[in-house]
Amino acid sequence: MQFLYDEGASNSRLKIVNENYKYLFRVRRKGVGETLFLRNLRDNILYKYEIVEVSKREAILELISSEVSVKNSAINFHLIWCLIDPKSIEKSLPYLNQIGVSKISFVYCDRSQKNFKVDIVRFQKIVINSSQQSGRTSLMEFEILDSIDEVTQKYNSFCVLDFGGITSYSNECQRVLVGCEGGFSEGERESLASKQKISFKTDLILKSETAAIVIAAKHLI
Repeated sequence: MQFLYDEGASNSRLKIVNENYKYLFRVRRKGVGETLFLRNLRDNILYKYEIVEVSKREAILELISSEVSVKNSAINFHLIWCLIDPKSIEKSLPYLNQIGVSKISFVYCDRSQKNFKVDIVRFQKIVINSSQQSGRTSLMEFEILDSIDEVTQKYNSFCVLDFGGITSYSNECQRVLVGCEGGFSEGERESLASKQKISFKTDLILKSETAAIVIAAKHLI
């Protein structure tokens, strides 16, 4: 773990409870006098604390020092993703976070199951845990859009990952729309007719989450 996340990091004294307490003092067996690095993922500052008190359910840390320390991917990639099973999204989020995806817009497309519910709080927790492991210092953004029409109204410029598109393109496609299982409906294709289409050099059928990870990873090269 590169650092521990706590929204209160930056306070001169910090109380550690609940999950962070269990991890530090029951799993890692930390003790009084040891030092820890914490971030709040808001200000790009790494805070160094000393453990000064430990009781059965909480611990008190005191701030020793702080320094600006930024570790992020060089890419600024925005994934627009037609909603799939949230369980599949949850498995993919740590990889997308490590790659450096800056934002994900989840879209209810025509072939998305309408009973899928997006738990943004849970997604944020997953990417925070990933950032603690990878060292990423910026927090991925999330939003929910109701339809492709809402996407086209909000964002003028984006590429569309679809069969029949060009198979080579520059990293100028910094915002890419990826469909759900079954692809785009005919109505959606009409709405996206003016957008640049891109595709992969394969005849194999990829899962939506595989496509999302691959297209994001291209920007690391």
